[in-house]
Amino acid sequence: MPEDDIILKLNSIVKIFPGVKALDGVHLEIKKGEIHALCGENGAGKSTLMKIISGAHPYTSGNMYFEGEKVSFHSTKEARDKGISMIYQEFNLIPYLSVAENIFLEALPKKKNGLFDWKTLNQKAKELLDRLKLNVDPQLPVNKLSVAQAQMVEIAKCLSRNAKVIIMDEPTAALTDEEIDILFSIIRSLSQEGISIIYISHRLDEIFKLADRVTVFRDGKNVATKSIGDIGYQELVSMMVGKDISDLYPHREYSGQETVLEAKNITGCGVKDVSFELKKEEILGIAGLMGSGNIELSKILYGAIPMEKGEIKIGNAPADCGTPRKALRAGIGFVSDDRKNEGLILIRSVKENISLSSLKKICSHSFVNHKAEEKMVTKNIRSLNIKVSSYNQLGQNLSGGNQQKVVFAKILETVPSICIMDEPTRGVDVGAKSEIYQIMNRMTEEGKSIILVSSDLPELIGMSDRILIMREGKIVMSLNRNESNQELILAYAAGGVGE
Repeated sequence: MPEDDIILKLNSIVKIFPGVKALDGVHLEIKKGEIHALCGENGAGKSTLMKIISGAHPYTSGNMYFEGEKVSFHSTKEARDKGISMIYQEFNLIPYLSVAENIFLEALPKKKNGLFDWKTLNQKAKELLDRLKLNVDPQLPVNKLSVAQAQMVEIAKCLSRNAKVIIMDEPTAALTDEEIDILFSIIRSLSQEGISIIYISHRLDEIFKLADRVTVFRDGKNVATKSIGDIGYQELVSMMVGKDISDLYPHREYSGQETVLEAKNITGCGVKDVSFELKKEEILGIAGLMGSGNIELSKILYGAIPMEKGEIKIGNAPADCGTPRKALRAGIGFVSDDRKNEGLILIRSVKENISLSSLKKICSHSFVNHKAEEKMVTKNIRSLNIKVSSYNQLGQNLSGGNQQKVVFAKILETVPSICIMDEPTRGVDVGAKSEIYQIMNRMTEEGKSIILVSSDLPELIGMSDRILIMREGKIVMSLNRNESNQELILAYAAGGVGE
């Protein structure tokens, strides 16, 4: 590779934290104007390396070169001044300041008399927003923006600093499909302008759509760098986890005889007259675009959203699922699509989170039997392979995959016969996905039934025995496993067929 093509180069980078070697001799080269994806499981070293590049952490040993000059940043400002900016998954915006103030916060223009030049500020901000095709008033407070618009403001901040390398960490985590398409268009435009993009994502389909090259990390080392056209999905996944997981979706035997849940004419909060049956040991997928009503349907079934009309039967008897507590009592467990706000109490321990929904099992005369609690929690940590330093570790300090397995443990301890799962693998790496799929498979082997709501179509197709497709609050099609493919599901979900 000609040296003139390389804007950023790292040689033999080592980073040691007390007792931990987070990076072990990492090499990385970023070309000018390329979109370079970084892949790896949680803990592989991606975030540490990005913090080194962006100036948040110094490296312990090795060499880093930017535009041919050896550099070692001691602050994020040093990195930004050179031309390296990072957009974190959690945006770094001040909500009550305007869009323009956020973009130029470190360099607000001033008049000769020392007062801020608000006219110039708003004019410069408007030019950047136009460049990103974002039709937003520069004087609008940031807290009035959508997530996608806030993402564009973060990119505008980078451009205001004349960024030559922009690092994006899980930039599509909270975006709709339409918003993702717009973001990808902007990223490609920036690349054509000669700006290099380092793109970090667990969503491998995005990487194949967007990236020019991909570097895989595992255990603090870079395993390989390849052009995107020279690598396939299975090879990429295998490099990330260090083993062949061609059987990502476990093989399942399913007969589909006994009905365990029947929903009749369910109506409420974006759901219109929905009826379906769930069979014993079945994984029933529910697909739909954002706003289709699939998430709302799952929450109505669990009692988290009121049901205006309809009936739920479990077995052959009507069931009162008017509240989550009643649904739990009826044998329905629920895994929320928002584990951080609805699934876990992040500032409490793993032990407390797992036992939270099943305290009656371990309480006597209103007192917790701590030995019984510890036994229950230890059993779940082992059976679900939850990676924790101890059961007293706080939920907020776990990786996304381990947080999700704690949510599974909490639900399984309520001994549900039916489990509703909204986006159960959102934001977790492919290794954790594989483990979660094995857990789901084991649940069905134990006689449980699952309703799976997911925007990940390969996941829906790979795990579901049947898939119901929703559009505008209604079920528009039911497909068996052998009938399902992504194109057909999207066609029905978007209204291309089945009108």
